[in-house]
Amino acid sequence: MVYYLETKEPLKVSSVNYITLHPAIHRFFWHTLVGLLAASLLLLLADRARGQGQSVLFTNARLILGDGNVIERGSMYIEGASIVAIGESDALAATAGTITVDLLGKTVIPALIDGHAHLGYQGRTSWGAENYSQENLIDNLEQYAYYGFGAVFSAGSDAPGLAKTVQTRLAARELNAARMLIAAGMAPPGQGPNDQFLTHALAVEQATRTRILWGLESPEQARAAVREIQAQGTQFIKLWVDDRGGSQQKLPAALYRAVAEEANALGLRVFVHQQFAEDMPDLIAAGAHGFLHGRLGRTLGEAIATQLSEANVFVVPNLGLGELRREAIGEDPFLGQILSSNLLSGLLPGAGQRTLQPTRDAALEVEQQDSFKALIDAGVDVVLGTDAGAVPDHPFGYTGHRELEIFVRLGMSPLQAITAATHNAARHLQLDDMGLLQPGYSADFVILDENPLQDIRNTRRISAVYLKGTPIDRAALQRKWVSR
Repeated sequence: MVYYLETKEPLKVSSVNYITLHPAIHRFFWHTLVGLLAASLLLLLADRARGQGQSVLFTNARLILGDGNVIERGSMYIEGASIVAIGESDALAATAGTITVDLLGKTVIPALIDGHAHLGYQGRTSWGAENYSQENLIDNLEQYAYYGFGAVFSAGSDAPGLAKTVQTRLAARELNAARMLIAAGMAPPGQGPNDQFLTHALAVEQATRTRILWGLESPEQARAAVREIQAQGTQFIKLWVDDRGGSQQKLPAALYRAVAEEANALGLRVFVHQQFAEDMPDLIAAGAHGFLHGRLGRTLGEAIATQLSEANVFVVPNLGLGELRREAIGEDPFLGQILSSNLLSGLLPGAGQRTLQPTRDAALEVEQQDSFKALIDAGVDVVLGTDAGAVPDHPFGYTGHRELEIFVRLGMSPLQAITAATHNAARHLQLDDMGLLQPGYSADFVILDENPLQDIRNTRRISAVYLKGTPIDRAALQRKWVSR
């Protein structure tokens, strides 16, 4: 039996389960019949492998392992939800009954990870507290999966009961979507998120009758709050150290020091939203594990970069949040694949201050390049994060690909950018089975039609996404979303 794709090259299915996929699948904007056929074949293969207890061998692909290493012509065995072998294609052979998928011309990368987002508030037609529900959390996580993300850290704005219900369902594999990590948010009483977001987070608190934002008033009370968070099973704390331009109180040093000391003693990790780069040295000394806003510029130079590196503290540059709100991203077909017409209309040229080619401040660009170089040269772990969901119209998943483009524009190599979005993020988020293509790790990976090492924008050229060895039905998700 022979199927033909757009290039008229053969897709062969033989009696020994040998399948050849050529790099002709191109899914921008609406799915074509060819795209649906290719996706259906991958789903069929995965179902067959699970049903028969067979393993799957992906061969002849460029494997970007996530740790900075690349196998130009490699193979990867998966069994069920796990990777069991990785190596040169000539060194790995299919065993009897193995399904073999030839990915000649394609590239495989670990599933991406967003190290800074806020789930639940962005819905399909609006943004706000009214959207916060289990159903919407799942929808957000499915959107991440559609764009090749295997996990997301939601930073201090989640109702823990609802979030943990979703986490339980994901762990039980009732859902095929990105994993969800959450943090307990801490700030002065009744403060923390930006003023618009704060109103909605407090509304979700009231609606769910659970604590989302922990108000800190004294070192003793701060330590007690950390102990209570640890007892509830939450492993991350998010601190806001920002006066929001004078509209809020900035968290005093005595309080964030108490939180960090207690958290470190209990094995919890503390991530910080800081106001300025100048805030970073004392927060590092206090025991913070990472910063969710890089605050790149002339004040973040070699001295702070060295301190970050020596303390093994990561930085999320988080530059797309400012850039993309001025850009008419609704013109981008990669985003148009999944947005309702209502949301898309607000992202087109002329909506607010959005233009197709926003002007960048040349002096600021140089400052950011110099600051970014200082981080890279010092060996600081840069982690991908987007702050998606904290404001309206900053879309999940899509913004991660755009952030990678900014990384490369400011001086990273594409390989370094991919490492920031995979291994670096997994390591600092304690995702011990993610971020690498390596035996024993979860089979969470993305198959790309083109090589992202040649052009980082090729991370958009998604052929398939697998989470825990199961392909995401991207075509079905797209049909569900664009019909709303």
